Amino acid sequence: MIAETVCSAVAAAGLGIAAVTAYRKRFLTAARLAAYSLVPLGLVMTGVVEWAADTAFSPTAWAGVGVLGAAWLLFMATRAVERRTGGTRKERRAARAAQREAVAPAASAPSLGPAAARPAVRSETKPRKAPAGEDFSDIEAILKKHGI
Repeated sequence: MIAETVCSAVAAAGLGIAAVTAYRKRFLTAARLAAYSLVPLGLVMTGVVEWAADTAFSPTAWAGVGVLGAAWLLFMATRAVERRTGGTRKERRAARAAQREAVAPAASAPSLGPAAARPAVRSETKPRKAPAGEDFSDIEAILKKHGI
């Protein structure tokens, strides 16, 4: 009963302030004040204020709020753990499978091919020539540009 009276008084005061504001030719602000002041009156008329007052003083309602808070904390804790460990179970399995596939089974053995089996023999008598297809003109241009 007291909450309804207070809300009605707030609405009446707000409408009075809106009337004074409209008298000062600030119609947009007056309309906004009137809208804000009608909200508590509408809440009283729909019964929301009575329901909220009954809920606010109910131990069962507060126990329910506590249970909802505990559920929210559990959700947030599981989300934090999930982010640290790398996602869902399917994502972790896929990551492990991808890691196993990335490392070849015979990765410890050298994989250089048949040329690695025989030692490299160089003949010191012949200087090595660049193949005919290679063009060093761009390198020479860079060196000339820098004065080398």
